[in-house]
Amino acid sequence: MADRTPPLTVEELRALVAGGEIDTVVLAFPDMQGRLQGKRFAARFFLDEVLGHGTEGCNYLLAVDTEMNTVDGYAMSSWDRGYGDFAMRPDPATLRRLPWHPGTAFLLADLAWEDGSPVTAAPRQILRRQLDRLAALGYTAQVGTELEFIVFKDSYERAWDANYRDLTPVNQYNVDYSILGTGRVEPLLRRLRNDMAGAGLTVESAKGECNPGQHEIAFRYDEALVTCDQHALYKTGAKEIAAQEGVSLTFMAKFNEREGNSCHIHLSLADASGGNAMAGSDGGMSDVMRHFLAGQLAALRDFSLLYAPNINSYKRFQPGSFAPTAVAWGHDNRTCALRVVGHGRSLRFENRLPGGDVNPYLAVAGLVAAGLYGIEQGLELPEPCAGNAYAAEYDHVPATLREAADVWAASPLAKEAFGEEVVAHYLNMARVELAAFDAAVTDWELRRSFERL
Repeated sequence: MADRTPPLTVEELRALVAGGEIDTVVLAFPDMQGRLQGKRFAARFFLDEVLGHGTEGCNYLLAVDTEMNTVDGYAMSSWDRGYGDFAMRPDPATLRRLPWHPGTAFLLADLAWEDGSPVTAAPRQILRRQLDRLAALGYTAQVGTELEFIVFKDSYERAWDANYRDLTPVNQYNVDYSILGTGRVEPLLRRLRNDMAGAGLTVESAKGECNPGQHEIAFRYDEALVTCDQHALYKTGAKEIAAQEGVSLTFMAKFNEREGNSCHIHLSLADASGGNAMAGSDGGMSDVMRHFLAGQLAALRDFSLLYAPNINSYKRFQPGSFAPTAVAWGHDNRTCALRVVGHGRSLRFENRLPGGDVNPYLAVAGLVAAGLYGIEQGLELPEPCAGNAYAAEYDHVPATLREAADVWAASPLAKEAFGEEVVAHYLNMARVELAAFDAAVTDWELRRSFERL
């Protein structure tokens, strides 16, 4: 990775603390679901004690379900192992201010065991390992993530009390690209854009989407780890800002039977000179890009668990929905799972599988690992899909979390790329979610069965 100047340096933080402008420092790490977990420190204590030595967190934080229940099946953390700690080591390169929390700075941590060895199954470490493999070939991954969300006039507390039924979206109709429609919620969108810019993210634009109340804010691409760090911060910050404004927003992949929330991920490769390694001398695809993209196709089904990690993720994959079902690629073809866009220096591909619920670290690690497989094996890229991939004869991505977990468990490619520990850890995560879902009685069952069966 190239040297970077963080949005806020340690020296600047010391001066701000000494001047009374910063009194709180948040230290956090991304968990299995991509959520931020950690602690808030008194700023002076952080500088004196935590910055140089780190802090501790219970290792169950990488071994719980979405509800934070301790569950069985994880090798790293259990009652038998005593639920000990791992170390949270601050990464000063991620230090920044949080404009939506007065007097507050923020930075991410990497996780390590007591002996100093990295926590292999931690999402940030999984991505770092794949980026190190890529760097050994002389490449750097440049990544952009595009998160959609739906905004409701209801507070999070009101939504909880209502069991998330009968919520009022901030728009009542399709506002895709509508200036009038986005104007209805511009005060919130403006605050999101400006506060994220104040936190060091480079904001590009905001636009409406198709589902009532659905919007997207786009940020400039960056090196892969930087983009994933910013993605995790943005999701947390957007929810915190919405709560402060008395509204709520959701990134869940499929809130209702209408359009879901996607998270399209764009990736290109930079070579040692900073040029786009995916662009050939003729302006088309280089051999490197062809192999890298062929690897995406070869691993797409195997790595679907990384791109669509939850039960709800798979509800997006409906024909004719702009969410992909076919293992196919095409030039600027939104019916394909993999879409090639841009020209020359901007040439890249887009993976359209992930939804707004994706853990960006795992997804980008999957993209890099798949591409490396394609390069190492010299895989040939098939002809692009020029028509409707939904209707063509292609393999399909897994239709359920259960299918994705089975494919992941049986994949030699996954074990080779990520190792047995990571494969087992995230397979257990899927199995825990499936067991919880299988035991639940849903609204769908009640509506169909209460009187009529």
